[in-house]
Amino acid sequence: MGPSTRLSQTTGAFKALALLLAFVLVSAVGGVLAAGLLLPFAAGANTVTEDVTQMFDELPDALEPGPLSEKSRLYANDGATLLATFYTENRIVVPLDQVSQPMKDAVIAIEDHRYYEHGGIDPEGVTRAAINNFTGGDTQGGSSLTQQYVKNVLIEQAMRDDDPVAVRAARDDSLGRKAREAKLAISIETIMTKDEILQGYLNIAQFGIRVYGVETAALHYFGKHASELSVVEAATIAGVTNAPTKYDPVTNPVDSEKRRNRVLLKLLEQKYITQQQHDEAVATPLPATLNVQPISGGCQTAAGAAFFCDYVTKVITSDPTFGKTKKERQALLYRGGLDITTTLDPRMQAAAEANISAAVPASDPSGLEDAIVAVEPGTGKILSMAQNRPYDVSREPAPGTTAVNYSADQLHGSSSGFSPGSTWKVFTLAEWLRSGRTLSDKVNASKRTFIPNRDFRASCARLDRIPWSPGNADGSTDQGAIPVLRATFNSVNTAYASMETQLDLCAVRDMAWSAGLRPSRTAEVTGDASSINVMPTMTIGTQNSSPLQLAAAYATFASGGTYCEPVAITRVVGADGSDLPVPSANCDPGAVDPRIARTVTFALENVMTQGTAKKSQLSRPSAGKSGTANNNHHTWFIGYTPQIVTAVWIGNAENDVSMSYMRINGRYEKRWYGSTLAAPTWRSFMETALEGLPVVGFPGPDPAMLGGAPDAKPDKPSKPSKPSQDDSRESRGDDD
Repeated sequence: MGPSTRLSQTTGAFKALALLLAFVLVSAVGGVLAAGLLLPFAAGANTVTEDVTQMFDELPDALEPGPLSEKSRLYANDGATLLATFYTENRIVVPLDQVSQPMKDAVIAIEDHRYYEHGGIDPEGVTRAAINNFTGGDTQGGSSLTQQYVKNVLIEQAMRDDDPVAVRAARDDSLGRKAREAKLAISIETIMTKDEILQGYLNIAQFGIRVYGVETAALHYFGKHASELSVVEAATIAGVTNAPTKYDPVTNPVDSEKRRNRVLLKLLEQKYITQQQHDEAVATPLPATLNVQPISGGCQTAAGAAFFCDYVTKVITSDPTFGKTKKERQALLYRGGLDITTTLDPRMQAAAEANISAAVPASDPSGLEDAIVAVEPGTGKILSMAQNRPYDVSREPAPGTTAVNYSADQLHGSSSGFSPGSTWKVFTLAEWLRSGRTLSDKVNASKRTFIPNRDFRASCARLDRIPWSPGNADGSTDQGAIPVLRATFNSVNTAYASMETQLDLCAVRDMAWSAGLRPSRTAEVTGDASSINVMPTMTIGTQNSSPLQLAAAYATFASGGTYCEPVAITRVVGADGSDLPVPSANCDPGAVDPRIARTVTFALENVMTQGTAKKSQLSRPSAGKSGTANNNHHTWFIGYTPQIVTAVWIGNAENDVSMSYMRINGRYEKRWYGSTLAAPTWRSFMETALEGLPVVGFPGPDPAMLGGAPDAKPDKPSKPSKPSQDDSRESRGDDD
C-alpha cells in the first residue's frame, strides 16, 4: 500500500470522525451547528473543513417511518378459529400503553440510559465509540435508541422495496453509515416525541429468531401479552436485540441468561429495581421462566383445512381486488397485518376431513385420491374443503403428500380437474326443458352408432365424422323408448345421446356455462362459454372440471336458478382497523330460469328415491347425481339440500387409472361407480353437516315441464332405504 493510499484513507477517516463528532455537538447543544466547528480536531488536512461541511449537507436529513410489516391471520367463519398466519416478519404492532413499565425500563437501561436527555444521539456514547474504533480498539456501537430505531426503519423500508443493496447499506458496519443514522436521528427527534420513538423501536426491533416486535416476543417466549411482562421476563427480551440469534432464549438459553443478568444489573445500577428484586431475578433459571408458544406460519399449520387455506392465499395473490400487481398482493398478505375472515365452517370442515379420509385412507394400497367440497346455494360461500392426501409444499415433500388442491381449478389449486362423467347430464337436461320439452317425453334408449356431423346440430361449431357408440353401465342395448325422467334417475347414456340429437349442442353448452360449469383450465383463458368444448360426448363429461366448480354449478339448481361464483373470504380488516374490499360472488339470480331449476331438482330428487343413489338418500329432502368417467377412471357424487351442495370425487389425480377389479379400503369391486363409494361418503358427510339445521323441502317442479312424468314419485321424501344385498350396481344402469 503506497503513501498516497494511506493518506487518502486517513483523511477519509478524519472526515467520518469529524462528522460524528459534529453530530455530538449538534445533539448536545441543540440546533444545527456547522461541521466546520471541528476544524481544530481535523487540523493537518487542508480541505477537511469544506469536505466535511459538504458531506454534512449531502447526508439525508428526513425519514418518514412507514407502516411496519405485520403478520396476517386467517380465521374460520366464526371469526375466532385461527386457521393460519402469514408473515415476512412475525410481528404484532401494539401501542406503548400496552407494554409493561418493566419492559420499557429494561430497554432504556440496556440500550440508552440517557435516552430522555439527549437530542437523538448520545454524545458520551458516540464519542467513546468513535475514538475507540478510530484508534484501533474493539468495535463499539455507541448508537442511541433513536439511532437504532432509524437503522431498523431503513432496513424495513429497503426490505419492503425489495432492495438488497439498500438492506446491505443499512446494515453496513461503518462510520459513514453511523453518520447517516446520526443525522436522521437528530431530524426524527424534531418530528416524533420520545414516547413515539420508543414505541416504534419496541415494535420494529428483532427479539429473536423469526420474532419481531415486543408483543410477538412476549407471546412467543412467555405466552402472555407485552403489557403483562414482569421484570425478569422484560430483562430477558430486552437483552435479545443486541444479537437476536445469539441471545434467543429458546435456541441459546445459556447465553440468553447471561445477557438477561447483565440487563438486570443495569436496571439495578439505574435504580429501576431494588437489590432484592435483582437478586431474586438473577437466581431464577431462565428456562423456568419460559412458556414457549411455537412459531408457526403458512397453510402447513392449518392441518386438514390446509387446502382451503391454500385456496384463500391464491385468491388474495391473484385477485386485483387486493392490489394491481402480484407483488403488491403478496406484500399485503405477508406484510399487511390483515385479519381475514373466511367462509369455512369449522364443524362442517371437521366432518369433511373425517369422511373423506375414511372413504380412501391416504395410505390405502389402491393409491387413489379423493376430495370433498361443500358450498352454500345462493351465496357461493365455500363451507368445507378437504382431501385424503396431506398438504406439503416443501421442496422435498414427504411420500403420500401433495401441494395440489384436487377440489380447485388450475388457478387456485394447480389441478387440471377431472372428467365429471354423467354429473354433466344436468346441463343437457336443463336445456331440454328450456327448449320446451318435458320430463315425460320419451326418447330412444337403444344402443346405436351416431355420426356427429350427421346426427347432431351445433350452430357455433363444426362437428367431425368420427362414429360414436355410447353404451350403458348395465350393458343394456335395447331399452326402446323411455321417459326422460327415467333416463335421468337411471343415468342412461344412450337416452341422453338421443336427447342431444334434438337439441342445438351450442345451446347445451351455453346452458352449462350459465348454470356455472367452468372447465378447469380453458375457462381461465377465455372467460366465456367458448371454453366448453362442443361435441356430442360432452353430455357424459368428457371435459375436465373441478369439484368446486361443479358444486357451484349444482348450487344454481339448488338455489332455484341463482349462480354465484365460489367465494372464500367474507371480511378483511387491515392493520389500521379499516375494512378492505373483498371479491364478490357476483350472484346472478337469472342464471337459469327458476322453473327449469326447480324441475331439474325434481328429477334429481328421483335419483335419490328410486335411481342410482337410492342407497344414499338422506333423512330429509335431497337431490343429486352420480358420475363415473369412461373406463371407471373417476367417480363422483354431487348432491344437495336447499342449504348445502356437496361434491365428492374419487380417482387418481396423476394418471387415468381404471377403478375396475380393484380393492379400495379393504373392499373389492369389479367396477367402482359414483354410487358405490362417492355417494355413501356424500351421505355420511351431509348427515353430519346438516345436524341442527331445519328440514327444508324443495319447491315443486313446473307442471308444464313435468308433462305428466309417469315415472315420477313426487310424494314426501322417503326415509333412507335399507340397502338390500341384491341391489347390484349393474342392475341400475349408471353412467360410464
